[in-house]
Amino acid sequence: MIPLRDKNPSSTFPFVTILLIVLNVLAFLYELALGPELERFMYAFGIVPRLFLSGLAAHPLSPAVWIPVFSSMFLHGGFLHLVGNMLFLWIFGDNVEDRLGHFKYLIFYFAAGLAAAGAHVLMNAQSQMPSIGASGAIAGVMGAYILLYPFARVQTLIFFFIFIQVVDIPAIFFLGIWFLLQFFSGTLSLGASTYQGGGVAWWAHIGGFLVGAAAVLLIGLRRRPAWRE
Repeated sequence: MIPLRDKNPSSTFPFVTILLIVLNVLAFLYELALGPELERFMYAFGIVPRLFLSGLAAHPLSPAVWIPVFSSMFLHGGFLHLVGNMLFLWIFGDNVEDRLGHFKYLIFYFAAGLAAAGAHVLMNAQSQMPSIGASGAIAGVMGAYILLYPFARVQTLIFFFIFIQVVDIPAIFFLGIWFLLQFFSGTLSLGASTYQGGGVAWWAHIGGFLVGAAAVLLIGLRRRPAWRE
């Protein structure tokens, strides 16, 4: 399933969501310009669980330990990785920004990304591979969206063998299925070796989503009725 758009207009201009997308695109263009230095850059500014934990134990307040946690949120492993993440951010981010307000939304975004990184590190403590991508923070946005707008319609491209169809799916089903896929995939990944790590950071998605939903409950925001065409 690929989301195309949601039928849920926001009442304010999504300055922060657009800024985040622009920063992610600029960071990716910088990656492309690095050439053979890209791998070293990823290890320096992606979050490597084993290195992070050892650094945290030795120097818990050192900026060098924490910078990769935030810089990793703007790095991507390829064009499709970037486009997929930015598509989800664009579709679901504007409405969450509208409800939280621009500044609170920015804080929320980074808090979700931090929680996602923490979940990934805890579940892959021995991994020596850098984890990159905005998907953990964006999962937090999706976790907030499912509670705030559960019945908003998401126009979705569905592939079923040779059949392709565009259908409207309530957000609670689209995002619920997405979360279940992350959870089952993350659970299955527990049986694999975590020393080298790599692949999809399933637990970052799970952690970000749950923290995003929990934040909405803690703040006390109420869901809004679905907008109708």
